[in-house]
Amino acid sequence: MPELSRSFWCWCLRFARIQHVAAGNDPLSSVLTINAGSSSIRFAVYETGTPLRLQFSAKIDGPGSTSVLFERLEAQPIFASVAAIGHRVVHGMAHTEPACITPKLLRELRCIIPYDPEHLPREIGLIDAFRRRHPRLPQVACFDTAFHRAMPAVAKRLPIPRHYAAKGIERYGFHGLSYAYLMAELARLDSTAAKGRVVLAHLGSGASLAAVSGGRSIDTSMGFTPNSGVVMSTRSGDLDPGLVYYLARTVGMSVAAFQRMVNHESGLLGVSGTSADLRDLLTREKRDARAAEAVALFCYQVKKWIGSFAAALGGIDALVFAGGIGENAPTVRARICDGLGFLGIALNRARNARSAPMISAPGARIKVRVIHTDEEVMIAKSVIKLLDLGRGEAVPQ
Repeated sequence: MPELSRSFWCWCLRFARIQHVAAGNDPLSSVLTINAGSSSIRFAVYETGTPLRLQFSAKIDGPGSTSVLFERLEAQPIFASVAAIGHRVVHGMAHTEPACITPKLLRELRCIIPYDPEHLPREIGLIDAFRRRHPRLPQVACFDTAFHRAMPAVAKRLPIPRHYAAKGIERYGFHGLSYAYLMAELARLDSTAAKGRVVLAHLGSGASLAAVSGGRSIDTSMGFTPNSGVVMSTRSGDLDPGLVYYLARTVGMSVAAFQRMVNHESGLLGVSGTSADLRDLLTREKRDARAAEAVALFCYQVKKWIGSFAAALGGIDALVFAGGIGENAPTVRARICDGLGFLGIALNRARNARSAPMISAPGARIKVRVIHTDEEVMIAKSVIKLLDLGRGEAVPQ
């Protein structure tokens, strides 16, 4: 029997839900979102409706987190109302939209594990765990790369032999769920700015920037993997590729050891030698030269990317800070923006100090905003849209 197409599979899931409601059962009216990082899991339950209502959320760190996840979830009365599960999937290759998780999609994801060995195995493991434990719940993959799939070819291309492009080796970009949320919020706050030239700075333990023109991503700092671009908490960001050969030849570093170093031992942690947490480094920078150097490197690199995206966009109309650092570190925002007056960027010191929604100085040509990002909300909305949750009045035609 040929495998069901993905669209037909989604139709079947919607039909099953409608039949459940028609049979007189209680409507299944909540969505569970799973946002798995390399070492933590954030999860939340949203009641469907307009607007969405957050019912429960939590974060789990460390080993054994999958077991703890199920213990925490299944102990919540709200879990009985969950109609579907949405997963943040970091890498989605050519996918441009969320997709129902089918056996075929799972095979695709397993095949591309080498593209993102830091995230995909954990994400696939969670999908499999939910399939075993709650097989009747439909699951949806929401891809972090989807926001950038419309980037122009010149922004996707890597300058290596062309035949590698046929194997899918190109720049993908990540943090797409965050960027989609930020653009939706910006459109709500200032539709004119959202249609213009925007630089989005998602700055957290993982950090990247995106250049958006007319609502479309035209470039982003992360490339083939989430390790590229700006320096991050433990990730190196961009490196000279010659370093791989040099370290292999001089100190016998293996490929696996190099991968571990650039993902878990570098970035702010590697430069400071003490901490991957920018908050710790800021408190110690006056008495610790290495902490100060790590903070300076982070601010310098983000500033450079803003400048490069101004060139790619032909100017900037709006700059948005988001993520744990972008939303909560006024000192870092000030240092990043210092010296960018030639672009029209100037901050209001008092507004920046209290992380106000608008932190640009009165009369400044570029509006600089702080927007709290919410990947989980974007996952929930994607699931609701794809599966038509909350609209069980009629059988889909």
